[in-house]
Amino acid sequence: MPSSRTGRPPVQRASRRPRSAVLRPPRENPVQRLYTRARKAWDRPLTAYYLIVGGSVLITVLGLVMVYSASQITALQLSLPGSYFFRKQFLAALIGGALLFAASRMPVKLHRALAYPILAGAVFLMALVQVPGIGMAVNGNQNWISLGGSFQIQPSEFGKLALVLWGADLIARKQERRLLTQWKHMLVPLVPVAFLLLGLIMLGGDMGTAIILTAILFGLLWLAGAPTRLFAGVLSVAGLIGVTLIKTSPNRMARLACIGATEPKAGVADCWQAVHGIYALASGGLFGSGLGASVEKWGQLPEAHTDFIFAVTGEELGLAGTLSVLALFAALGYAGIRVAGRTEDPFVRYAAGGVTTWITAQAVINIGAVLGLLPIAGVPLPLFSYGGSALLPTMFAIGLLIAFARDEPAARAALAMRQPRFGRKRAGDPGPVRRPTGAPRRWNTMRRRASAARSSGER
Repeated sequence: MPSSRTGRPPVQRASRRPRSAVLRPPRENPVQRLYTRARKAWDRPLTAYYLIVGGSVLITVLGLVMVYSASQITALQLSLPGSYFFRKQFLAALIGGALLFAASRMPVKLHRALAYPILAGAVFLMALVQVPGIGMAVNGNQNWISLGGSFQIQPSEFGKLALVLWGADLIARKQERRLLTQWKHMLVPLVPVAFLLLGLIMLGGDMGTAIILTAILFGLLWLAGAPTRLFAGVLSVAGLIGVTLIKTSPNRMARLACIGATEPKAGVADCWQAVHGIYALASGGLFGSGLGASVEKWGQLPEAHTDFIFAVTGEELGLAGTLSVLALFAALGYAGIRVAGRTEDPFVRYAAGGVTTWITAQAVINIGAVLGLLPIAGVPLPLFSYGGSALLPTMFAIGLLIAFARDEPAARAALAMRQPRFGRKRAGDPGPVRRPTGAPRRWNTMRRRASAARSSGER
């Protein structure tokens, strides 16, 4: 081996590799990177919680704005102040907000304990509607009770909440005893009680609410794992009863005839409301004519602030506004399905699924009627349309979803790790660490690193 002049062996230098031979990690596609980040954020434990809270608040606030805009002309035509309906809806939203907060803080055991009292109260009030001198008719339906003055209550709206809570508790108890494998325990007493509520509703002629209640019943049976034959049998009986009730009523047949109508007709099926709802949506364009600038609400469109408030929204806020409302309801429905699918508590699964079925089915029926795809059923858009009787039980149901979303094990752990930014310190919190004089500000760098290292991925 040759040596250098100093007598030391020559230093062997490592051969340089060409840059092309160095292995580099492939660059991630920006679209794929965005998709990965969105998926990680979507899979966080508190995603459903934030979707339910944010979606319900945005729908309620936007609904208040549209109620104020759509009801001004109707109030003035009745010689009332322009903000009359808005003030009543705002009061109902405040009461509903209190119910939502109370329901979101209740433990699951208390929700189950309230199932039977709410059911008994709903049945009593729905039977009281048929008593002469107590019940009152609105738009041909005998399903209201006057509370004095301009305040009324519709007990059938509380029947939806009663069926969800009571049905979820009943099926959960039968599942714990392993009785759902027998068809008689699957149907009795759930179906007879549901038919009792449906009978009391149909005595007043409210077909729309009866359809929502039927959807809740089928949602509970589907979640309970009803066999296909049993499910099809109950569906056939309900469908036969529904067809009979529709064919025996000229008003309901006229509503069926207005599906897809584009201009008013002569005769019983004049389709005035359905056609002017389409006119309102068609004249909105992409971004609408502007808030408060609707033309159809000036007496052309009946029930502009209740059943057809979605049409006024399309006219004033355009396609962008209607798609935003649809996106909010889709997010709310997804969050409810996620809560029902990730829980281990049978009652939570059935109650969350029942509430999601209720809100989703009612929104689809209302929006489908406004679009001319379904017959006009006379049901309000949840959290959006005017009506305190519909708003109060719906907000209580949203509170149930919030409580269930908070009760997930991963969500509880994520909430426990969150540090309060304002207010009092938690127990055992040593308080802020003082940095030495002249030390650089780190702006919670260590906290961010610790948060990123958590397995839950949630702050």
